[in-house]
Amino acid sequence: MTPAGMDLPRLTRGMTLPVKALRDGLLEKRSSGLLQLWKKKRCLLTEDGLRLHSCRGAAADAFGSRAKELRFERMVTVDCVEYKRGLVYFTVVMATGKEIDFRCPQDGVAWNAEIALELVRFKNLQAVRTSWNRYLSAAHLGSTGEEEEEG
Repeated sequence: MTPAGMDLPRLTRGMTLPVKALRDGLLEKRSSGLLQLWKKKRCLLTEDGLRLHSCRGAAADAFGSRAKELRFERMVTVDCVEYKRGLVYFTVVMATGKEIDFRCPQDGVAWNAEIALELVRFKNLQAVRTSWNRYLSAAHLGSTGEEEEEG
């Protein structure tokens, strides 16, 4: 496992960029198929979202070449938290309305809390940027350099 805060390579449109890992470990995701089986995923929580890697084969600690990324900009909320038999069950709700179910052991700080806190941080930062851009746009439009003539 990778210690939190370690930079790992990230593939984005053919480029390798460092990404800050806030948490790294195993989660179980419920499949969307008919049987809805729980499948282990190697998960990496970053400042941009949650990356899910398959845990096929013996190398559960290794990152696969393909990863599903649940980006915070497309997430609405972390919802429906339930505690049963030492496990935490929670749902990530996406902007499309899709609900993705997860479960993890109840020991330590649960994944749902960390994902929810990072989602709130991301949305707050997004709101500050939007507000700042609106302010800059209004300031720019208000100071066109044309002064009204007094009559």
